[in-house]
Amino acid sequence: MARQYIDCRDFPDSHCSVALSADTTEELLEAVVQHGTTVHNYEDTPDFRKEIQKHFKQGSPPA
Repeated sequence: MARQYIDCRDFPDSHCSVALSADTTEELLEAVVQHGTTVHNYEDTPDFRKEIQKHFKQGSPPA
């Protein structure tokens, strides 16, 4: 399975430079939810989980 990632730098309003990556969608989703709820104060809802997965990309984040 290809590695996947999401990068907060893709969301300029976040003012965050964290990028998260994982080998599975499930693992990445859990890491993103943890980061999103603790750092960005998002609520862990089914809608949040569904929306955030739309932004997952294949590969590794750029340096």
